[in-house]
Amino acid sequence: MSTVHLLERSQLVPRPRGELFAFFADAANLSLMTPGFLDFRILTPQPIAMAAGALIDYRIALFGVPMRWRTEIAAWEPERRFVDVQLAGPYARWHHTHTFEEVPGGTRMGDRVEYALPLGPLGGVAHALFVRRTLERIFDFRRQVVEGRFGGPGALDPRLATGYEGPA
Repeated sequence: MSTVHLLERSQLVPRPRGELFAFFADAANLSLMTPGFLDFRILTPQPIAMAAGALIDYRIALFGVPMRWRTEIAAWEPERRFVDVQLAGPYARWHHTHTFEEVPGGTRMGDRVEYALPLGPLGGVAHALFVRRTLERIFDFRRQVVEGRFGGPGALDPRLATGYEGPA
């Protein structure tokens, strides 16, 4: 059985919850929030009607290896939360919950990703060597994109988009 890993992030954004949710509800914005090193492409014809049961097909490339990915929107609660679950793709398990909570000063956005890798012990080695770090870079990039678009303390670091890992 594969080990289930957890990635959690929280971000305070000084904008109304409805505005943020609307941005995330448009699947086309996934391309804006995904670093270039993944060569991310949405394959499903646009616009995608987001609702529980919606299916979205993507293509990514990691280290030049192309992969297809299909997710289903498993839960859809406008302006509160939505859940995307991988049906086919690179993970043995991918369950991503996005939350949007009104708080003083704006909206607290949360991400909780439960994921597992295939290939048993080999997946464990891949996680330790690069998967965890790559996922953290992807979510760091997304945080900076959201801050750049909606406000917040960060500024986009171009190294996150290009895959450059040299000194800051």
